[in-house]
Amino acid sequence: MKSIFRVFYSGLSISLLGSMVIGTISVSAMQISITEGVRPAIHFSLGSIVAEIIYVRLLLVALSWIRKQDHIFKILEWVSVLIVVVLAVGSFKAALGHHNAQNPLLSQTMHRFILGFTMRTISPAAIPFWLGWSSVLYAKDILQNKKGFFNGYLAGIGIGTFIAHCIFIFGGKLAVEKLDAGQDVINFVIGCVFAATAAIQIWKIATRKDGVKKLQENESVASPDQTSSAK
Repeated sequence: MKSIFRVFYSGLSISLLGSMVIGTISVSAMQISITEGVRPAIHFSLGSIVAEIIYVRLLLVALSWIRKQDHIFKILEWVSVLIVVVLAVGSFKAALGHHNAQNPLLSQTMHRFILGFTMRTISPAAIPFWLGWSSVLYAKDILQNKKGFFNGYLAGIGIGTFIAHCIFIFGGKLAVEKLDAGQDVINFVIGCVFAATAAIQIWKIATRKDGVKKLQENESVASPDQTSSAK
């Protein structure tokens, strides 16, 4: 039981710290909480968490296959960049006074749970992040190939991500209320965050080494420095 709690705590801590880095999902959840309310933002967060847990569960049982899918990762990476660019453009248009203009992604009528699930599914950032960390935990014998350990690990990941998202959801909404900022200002700030996120993603894609080699190194090197990568 002590070992399972240890892997649960490890999953929770890694997920919480990784999710605290500003990213597409966390900022989108914050924007939804500001414009639509807390409940839709929570639904969005839960949808993204379900997709992330599915990612992690699959990679735990298919590491060798995942290493060979670098071409899929590259396609998904550019799709992810496109989504962030669209979010940034929509926010800037709203900030510039185009009040009838709606963000083509966040204005979708689909349930926010489905939207969160979809956006996380087509964003590959969580895969190398959790592949690297899972390798570290395997090497340290914290994570073991047993059902109880997997369940504890996944539960910790889900709770850690949810806590981080709640900080963005409630913190962003509270900050807006305290600052009493206008909607145009809020949209401009969020647009800047999305634009910076897109620029960082493009820079990472353009400068990093081959994806397959990176995944292989993540499995072979057990280093706690993996926290530097945001999911």
